[in-house]
Amino acid sequence: MKTSVHIVVSGMVQGVGFRYFVHHHATQLGLTGWVRNLPSGDVELEAEGKREFVESLITYVRRGPRSAVVSNIDVIWKEPLGAFKSFEITY
Repeated sequence: MKTSVHIVVSGMVQGVGFRYFVHHHATQLGLTGWVRNLPSGDVELEAEGKREFVESLITYVRRGPRSAVVSNIDVIWKEPLGAFKSFEITY
């Protein structure tokens, strides 16, 4: 069953390769969507795909790359729209 999720990640998550980390894992899991930095210093992402793979991505996001410090993630589950063809880093 497909699902979609919107996540905002807080902490020391910019300038540490966080977007590339998310992109790598989302792509490996076959998910579609995007990830971007926010002016607030947070990182925001949307991902769509099989629920089990989206849940795996959430586990990776909670951990982050070694140089990141994730202090909080806000997760909002949504209905999938099928609007994405791949997983992209947006600016």
